[in-house]
Amino acid sequence: MSRPFPSRTFHSREPAHRRNGKIRAREVRVIDDQKQQLGVMALTAALQLARDKGLDLIEIAPNATPPVCRIVDYGKFLYEEAKRNKDAHQSANRMKELQISATIDPHDLAVKRDHAIQFLCDDMKVRLKLRFRGRQKAHKEVGFGVMNQFVGDVAPYGHADAPPKMVGDRDLNVQISPLPRNKRAKNPRATPPEAAESQ
Repeated sequence: MSRPFPSRTFHSREPAHRRNGKIRAREVRVIDDQKQQLGVMALTAALQLARDKGLDLIEIAPNATPPVCRIVDYGKFLYEEAKRNKDAHQSANRMKELQISATIDPHDLAVKRDHAIQFLCDDMKVRLKLRFRGRQKAHKEVGFGVMNQFVGDVAPYGHADAPPKMVGDRDLNVQISPLPRNKRAKNPRATPPEAAESQ
């Protein structure tokens, strides 16, 4: 018999990490607040250690044998974890893609180049794609010329990870990584300090 209501996804009210009295193991491997390994000990001893320091005992690897617990301030632990997750998410998104064509107008190319320079100055990688359409496929050297000129124009800000290469018979791709900040040219869009002060 089919259910009259669609099943709802159930979100556990259990916190992501067990702590203090919620930890179920008898023995745990303990890491202290200085990130030093204290070895395996009875849960009661680990809890007493955490209490003596005015901190929490948090289970960070429940599936290990014995489970691994850390002595740390729970609020600080949650903050560090959220920050780590946010940084991982941001680094996964630090790639921008730009598309050009073999017959791109010089002004449009300059606009794309300015975008690429801005992305590189923001420490993002840039993937540049050039698609050959119709008869352009017979004159791929034109596309390679445009691509190499682009890579040369942004060279003060980033370098190509590898020479431009074909993907299939229509797409020419190159990936440009930002240069280290101390070797990179100044961001052309950055406001000079004196101009900022006068505003």
